[in-house]
Parts: sequence; structure tokens; C-alpha cells
Amino acid sequence: MPRPGPVPATSVSGPPPGGPPRGGGARGRGHGVRAARLVTLLGPAFVAAIAYVDPGNVAANLTAGARFGYLLVWVLVAANVMAVLVQYLSAKLGVVTGRSLPEVLADRMSRRGRVAYWVQAEVVAMATDLAEVIGGAIALHLLFGVPLVLGGVITGVVSMLVLTVQQRRGQRVFESVVTSMLVVLTIGFCAGLFFAPPDPGAVLQGLVPRLDGPESVLLAASMLGATVMPHAIYLHSSLARDRVRHDARVREARRLARGDVAAAGEPQVTTIRRLLTATRWDVVAALVVAGGVNIAMLLLAAANLPGRTGTDSIEGAHAAIAESLGPVVAVLFGVGLLASGLASTSVGAYAGAEIMAGLLRVRVSLLTRRLVTLVPAIVLLATGISPTWMLVISQVVLSFGIPFAMIPLVRVTRDAGLLGEHRNALGTQVAAWVVAGVIVALNVALLWLTFTA
Repeated sequence: MPRPGPVPATSVSGPPPGGPPRGGGARGRGHGVRAARLVTLLGPAFVAAIAYVDPGNVAANLTAGARFGYLLVWVLVAANVMAVLVQYLSAKLGVVTGRSLPEVLADRMSRRGRVAYWVQAEVVAMATDLAEVIGGAIALHLLFGVPLVLGGVITGVVSMLVLTVQQRRGQRVFESVVTSMLVVLTIGFCAGLFFAPPDPGAVLQGLVPRLDGPESVLLAASMLGATVMPHAIYLHSSLARDRVRHDARVREARRLARGDVAAAGEPQVTTIRRLLTATRWDVVAALVVAGGVNIAMLLLAAANLPGRTGTDSIEGAHAAIAESLGPVVAVLFGVGLLASGLASTSVGAYAGAEIMAGLLRVRVSLLTRRLVTLVPAIVLLATGISPTWMLVISQVVLSFGIPFAMIPLVRVTRDAGLLGEHRNALGTQVAAWVVAGVIVALNVALLWLTFTA
């Protein structure tokens, strides 16, 4: 079958009859339109980025700054660079194939394999949810003195309302809500830097990779090893897939409104490239924000909490901030923690639903899903077990799930039969395997240290 010839330029981009000739102004307007369209495609990565600023990261970042000052700034920078690559690969899979990572893996597994894989992914999703509900409960306790169990229930109810927005108003509105929470937590966690800014020279020195004894090695390993959360990998591919479908519907509606028959053959060539360009900007922008928040927490502790004990728990860190920087900063920090817990638990429930739909081909209501996964967290809070200890256990479970998400992602994004010309180039693939190897090795080391310490 002969390939269709190129579309005449006048049918797509030429001026209307009698319109102004092409020139600098037209080109400027064209660039402006393209930039505006690019902005409208941003969003999925900001939802996935919530995983990088969830309550589980708070104590680690503050502890690193309080105990070692600016020494481990480079660790967070390296972690963020690795996260950019991983999240881009996940989003690329969704954009190019129109399927999520769980859907792609399901096609390559037997029914037993899908069920077994779903069980481990489900355990990881529930562990994620536990950490995030606990974070929201702790924030409500710190801000308003709410008992932890009641705080967990309130966190779950609010997350149900957020998920209701997704079901009734669609993904774009959900992305806007979650991104708004990201803005709130960014302000809450970074506000202290305006009251007590760090030393710029010391920050620059912290970018030089170095360590100081076994404790700094363990802390650096925990910060790097917890860089990528399994549910963020699964979810990002789903969000990118849905964005492709949304973009296709919008383009089709516009084409029909214009009566533009020629544009019907456009999607497979220009649209994927345009979406991948937007995806790169989306991932970099979102993770610059998330990485900046993590670094800000470390700098806050390095500048104001050096040598203080108790910062390895969220409650202790909050008390230390209140004592050093005053109640206003402590309240803002608590608000940031609350926004982090509410956003991350909503995103975690969404991720769990997408994992189930992709692997088992069973789709349940997000609200049902939210209720089922909320129960274990509330029960554990009611037992009186230390919230900090539960956060540690949840991170251990997440460490088990990392290889099951990372290794398949790197393998399938190299598959030419699946991604065609958009498969990973050799350099990208080598970098992806190095990152996967580092993250998996660090998580194995953390598991060993956790159970042998």
C-alpha cells in the first residue's frame, strides 16, 4: 500500500485567504500557541511527584540535616536525577503504547503470574497507604491535638472527597487539586528558610559527594534507596496513558469543529512526539519542585537544628522546629505535612486501583478501594503502636516492591516491538540499568541493615 504524501502546508498552517502574510509576528504567535498547548499538557508528573514528598521522607531529610549539616545535600540531588529518568520512562511507556505498565505486564503473564504479581503490588500499595494515613493523622494531632485514630479517619474521609473529584470531574481536575496540595506543602515545608536562610557556601560544599562515618552511610543509603516508590512507577504510566486519550479526544473535537479532514492522519507522527516533549518538561518541572522541597527540609534542619536529637520522628522534628524557629514556622510545617498526607494517600489509592485494573482487568470504585485500604491503617493506629515504627515497617515493605517495578520498566521500554522508534536508546538503557541496579542494591542493603541492626 503506498504511503500517503505529505499534507500541504496551507491545509494545516497556512494563513486564511486574505489573511496576513507569514512573518516574524506569525512565527511569534505560532510559538506562543505551541507554548500554551505545552502548558496544557503538563500535570501527570506533578501527581506522581507527590510520592517523593510524602510523610515518609520528612523525618529522613530533617534527620540528615540535624545530624550531618549540609554534608548529604548531594545525596538528594543524585536521588532526584535518578527519579527523573525513572519517571520519564514510565510516562513514555504510557504515551507511546497507550497502556499502563500493569497492562503491559499482564499481557506477558499467565493468569497465575498476574495474580501473584498483583498480590505483591497490592501489599506495597497498602504499605504506602499506611505511611500516608499515618502522616495525615500525625499532622492533625500536631496542629489540633486530634487523636491519631480520629486523625486517620479524617485523613481517609478527605481523601475520599479528593477521589470523588477524580471520578466526577475527570483526571484534569484531579491533577489540579493534587497540584494545589503540592503547592501548599511546598510553602509549608520551605517557609522556614525565609525566617532562617542557610549558608550559601555550605550548601555549595554539600554538593560535593562525601560521607562521614557509618551512620552517614546508612542515612545516605536510606535517602537514595527510598528515592523511587513502586506505586509512582505504576501510576505515572496510567496517568500518561489517560492524558494521551484525553488529548486525542480534544484534537478530534477540534478537527471536527474546523472540518479539517487532513489533520485526521496526524496523531501517530506528530502527536506522540509532541506529547513526549511535554512529558519531558512535565517530569523535569515536577521533580525539580519535589526535589527542591526535600532539599529545603534538609537545609532547614542543617541551618537551625544542628545536633538536636529526636528529629528521627516527625513529632520530634516538629517540636525541634517550634523550639528553634517559633510557633509560626511550626504551624506552617504542620500544614505542609497535612497537605502531604492528604495528597499522597489520595494518589496512593488511585495507584492501587490502576494496578488492580491493569493486572486483573477488574476495575472497582475508587471510593470502595479507598475504604478497603483505609481499614488496616486505622486498625494499626488503634493498637497504639509507635507511628514512627509503623513508618519504618512501611518503608521496608516498599523496599521489597522496588525490583518488581523497576526491572520490568527498564526491560519493556527497550522493546522495539512495543515502543518502536521510541524505545530506549543504548545510552538511555545503560543509564536506566545503572539506576535500577543502584536503587535495588540500596534497598536490599537497607533491608539487611533493618533486620540486623
